[in-house]
Amino acid sequence: MPQYYLAIDAGTGSGRAVVFDQTGRQCGLGQQEWTHVEEPNVPGSMAFDTGANWPLLCRCVRQALTEADVRADQISAISTTSMREGIVLYDASGTEIWACANVDGRSTAEVAALKTRDASLEREFYRTSGQTFALGAWPRLEWLRHNRPDIFDRAARLSMINDWIAARLSGEIVVEPSNAGTTGLMDPTTRQWSDELIEKAGLPRGLFPDVIEPGSVIGRVTAKAAQESGLRQGTPVICGGGDVQMGSLGLGVTSDGDAAILGGTFWQQIINIPAGRSDDTMRVRINPHVIGGLNQAECISFFVGLTMRWFRDTFCDAEQAVAKARGIDVYAYLEELAAKVPPGSNGIIPVFSDAMDFGQWYHAAPSFLNMSIEPGHTTRASLFRALEENAAIVSSINLERVIEFSGVSIDKPVVFAGGASKGALWGQILADVLGREVALPKVREATALGCAAVAACGIGAYSTLVEAGDAMSGIDKILTPDPALAGVYRDTRARWEAAYPAQKQLADRKVTTSMWRAPGI
Repeated sequence: MPQYYLAIDAGTGSGRAVVFDQTGRQCGLGQQEWTHVEEPNVPGSMAFDTGANWPLLCRCVRQALTEADVRADQISAISTTSMREGIVLYDASGTEIWACANVDGRSTAEVAALKTRDASLEREFYRTSGQTFALGAWPRLEWLRHNRPDIFDRAARLSMINDWIAARLSGEIVVEPSNAGTTGLMDPTTRQWSDELIEKAGLPRGLFPDVIEPGSVIGRVTAKAAQESGLRQGTPVICGGGDVQMGSLGLGVTSDGDAAILGGTFWQQIINIPAGRSDDTMRVRINPHVIGGLNQAECISFFVGLTMRWFRDTFCDAEQAVAKARGIDVYAYLEELAAKVPPGSNGIIPVFSDAMDFGQWYHAAPSFLNMSIEPGHTTRASLFRALEENAAIVSSINLERVIEFSGVSIDKPVVFAGGASKGALWGQILADVLGREVALPKVREATALGCAAVAACGIGAYSTLVEAGDAMSGIDKILTPDPALAGVYRDTRARWEAAYPAQKQLADRKVTTSMWRAPGI
């Protein structure tokens, strides 16, 4: 009898449930968009509505089962994943009392106050946790302590959002390291809460629940959860992980030195490194992998996918009309046009996401430099290609920064996944700018697949997570860099590296407005 696995994924923009069979084939999908609203009179806040979002996820589960034509009793195991950094607080009865989504920015004043109190404090926390204060849990908890003391005083447990889904299913509140590591209060080497950091933060130790490893059985679907979701009572609930780390597993990025870029709204660039190594410059984030004994150096490129959508919707009405008439995706048509533009985009310098600098995390104002009024120079095609090259240049800088501090050797092709990898041009630009082979996986949206691999391992279908990930993943194509373009892109990157700091100085002087600035910066 075939086995099926259910992945439940709480993403930034939507919740979804995906059914996979034992080969890793996607059989059914249920997905619904959601929004995380700003709390009244709380600038920068991004609340996560557990009361509304749980029924939404239950609807996704029912949709996925229906689309897959699979009965609830055919689901062998369930696992969960989510956006990282978002946290949920519970009272002593296990009821949710407060939650925020990943890029909640309410704690700007708290981050600034912590840095002012002790200039070395953030670096001290980073040395242990691999995280800065920008998206960490401590400043958000400090905000609650100062502004919502009634909630802070009632809080008895804290979890991440993927753990919250598992708690709703099983009734058990636990955390796992790959996402809990983003709180900034965990030691990624030991994969446990850091009692030292928790004490320095003045937080109650009882707030932080037991840590269990991905692939472990948390519990089983309760009668209440079964009634709400349509799942079978007693179905095993397997500990999952953060979205990027689960995506790594779904891509087979499971060994020391493996590297991948997950290209979506943000580009998350990950390189597996041995536990215990950190970046003295504080430019790179360090997270626990779902695989024990491995950490991941992570660099995030901001708003890459969102920038492409902005460009499409603002400037490309004509291209959208042509694409619609031809029955193709507008991005595919824009790449056709951009492929005719010379590498280097006619010298246009795109200023959007900067390379990762976790300790001083902000970006210049979005802009294009070195445009020209000469006919045929600055076209929508050349600007679109420049945007793709911007992302590739940032990725090349990030990769070198990780290699510099970690000493890892990246011998395999860099895996390129996510929506950005679906086009014909961007992957090749990435290979040419990196000067490395780029692998395109068979499954480009790998986060849910990694979740299914964890579920399969949790019930003994595979002996290890590595085995499960390798069995379910696969490579579709290898892109080889063109050596003739090495010099062109070396010069393109050099001009970009000269121009970007000057644009940040304009933002520093408030002549322009930064595209994004971390809390407290």
